[in-house]
Amino acid sequence: MKIAIFGGAFNPVHREHVNLARAAVNELGLDKIIIMPTAVSPHKGGRLSADFWQRYEMCRLAFSCIPQAEVSNYELTRGGVSYTYLTCRHFAKIYPQAERWFIIGADMLENFPRWKNPRDILDCFSLAACAREDGKSFGLYKNDVEQTFGTEVRAISYVGEKVSSTAIRTLAALKEDFGGYVNGRVCQYITEKGLYSIDGLAGVKDMLKPERWRHTVRVAVMCAKNAARAGLSERQAVTMAALHDCAKNLPHDSDLLKGFKLDRPVPAPVWHQYASAYVAEHTFGIKDKLLLDAIACHTTGRENMTDADALLFLCDMLEEGRAFEGIAELRALFKKDLHRCLYAALCHQIEYLERIGEPIDDMTYRAYNYIKEKFYE
Repeated sequence: MKIAIFGGAFNPVHREHVNLARAAVNELGLDKIIIMPTAVSPHKGGRLSADFWQRYEMCRLAFSCIPQAEVSNYELTRGGVSYTYLTCRHFAKIYPQAERWFIIGADMLENFPRWKNPRDILDCFSLAACAREDGKSFGLYKNDVEQTFGTEVRAISYVGEKVSSTAIRTLAALKEDFGGYVNGRVCQYITEKGLYSIDGLAGVKDMLKPERWRHTVRVAVMCAKNAARAGLSERQAVTMAALHDCAKNLPHDSDLLKGFKLDRPVPAPVWHQYASAYVAEHTFGIKDKLLLDAIACHTTGRENMTDADALLFLCDMLEEGRAFEGIAELRALFKKDLHRCLYAALCHQIEYLERIGEPIDDMTYRAYNYIKEKFYE
């Protein structure tokens, strides 16, 4: 008998999870593939989340098209943190004579040596991995695991597309279409249950022009994916991104801006960051000062920028819809180092505005000098 465990948060389960499971069944000749939603993940705190039974039900709906698939609630019934080595020990005892495989994607393969007790996993199960990243990266991760543990990693030939559960959660939170990424019944389940919703954001889409809203969604997805780097929860990251431009298309005499005034003149392109922070607080009821401060400096930066400030500033500048000379280098730097990227982005912004003869807000100079002094002098 040949069995496999395919574990994950499945928050939510998407089409590439199902495609990988199907490929594993076919390539490994599996008689059974056990789908294992984590109960309490050791790796993924702070995210917009469905509860265990909701994720279990989504898995049941999604994997019903694979006859060999069986969704397990073992990690919930066991209790505690969902450490893979404990799950593998348990199922090795249940299937002592079976050929046993543990299936992961390339992104998880990269971090496998840092999992808790990885050798215990490999004592119980052989490892099979699907290259969800580019082939070169997958080869590096595979070789690293093989050399570290003296074991062979079976490569599943299915490469697939990179689908992000974080992006799906963000789209669901913003009431945007995500049906192309999940099974139809899963999509219906998420919508009917209102999973991943964030209270208080209703109406922001109607305040923005269509292209500005599309920009907002892209910023929200990028912020959500990088929330932990700024010490934010996904909910915080999506909320500040959703509202960062909420006053962008409002007339200055809008009823929503009654009581709003600035204590100094600012360049026209800068006005909306302050107005958006005001509307976020007074119309949408946001009281989190960390988020309001980030919204209020997302165009200019400021002295003593927090990591939340830096994240929103950079995501607003570098989201995938933006295009300008030098953006590829800035995006590459963003992946490596938030503060170095912030410094480079502020340099780029000042140089660009000087070149085209546009006024530069004093806040931008202060932000630049602060970052330069703190990290580079």
